[in-house]
Amino acid sequence: MEDVLDVYARPRDPRRPLVCFDESNKEQHRETADPQPVAPGQPARRESTYERNGVSNLFMFFAPLEQWRHVKVTDRRTSIDWAACMRELVDVHFPQAERIVVVQDNLNTHTPAALYAAFPPAEAKRIWDKLEFHYTPKHGSWLNMAEIELSVLSRQCLNRRIPDQDALRRETAAWEARRNTAKATIEWRFTTDDARVKLKKLYPTLEPSE
Repeated sequence: MEDVLDVYARPRDPRRPLVCFDESNKEQHRETADPQPVAPGQPARRESTYERNGVSNLFMFFAPLEQWRHVKVTDRRTSIDWAACMRELVDVHFPQAERIVVVQDNLNTHTPAALYAAFPPAEAKRIWDKLEFHYTPKHGSWLNMAEIELSVLSRQCLNRRIPDQDALRRETAAWEARRNTAKATIEWRFTTDDARVKLKKLYPTLEPSE
């Protein structure tokens, strides 16, 4: 926990941008009947029933100090998909960075081995050398600011029926553009000192020897 909090306390450094990474999903629902538009004396109406139309994965890249985020929609959330996200982070989003500081949950798909499974050794090593990983502890996903940003996405964009993956990509891209244009970010205030006081019970203790 303190490792992640210490990372959050670092000053902004464009050469070493901080990027929080997380993932979620969205079930797509197709309408079974055309919604009824507003008519005189009658509000808009839509059927309560719907047809399930698959589930898409959402990868969230969130750089709070850069006031930037990106949502990547995929079919799956395998280690190979994660590796592709890391290469995209290095080559597309922050190609000028000396090293990218990545905060993410400690999942078994989030490991250097995934890079070597996805790419030839030289390419995997090139990507790995550009990344600095920091993992949230078990039951500590609340420390990942990308999880907070996913919650904002859910409230502002995903709280309605979205029929298919193409529509999901359009909706998340529009939300992303609005948030980036507004330079929306998160001001993290919980520090290591706060954790030592407020979360004291979570710290290991030594039993006195007899």
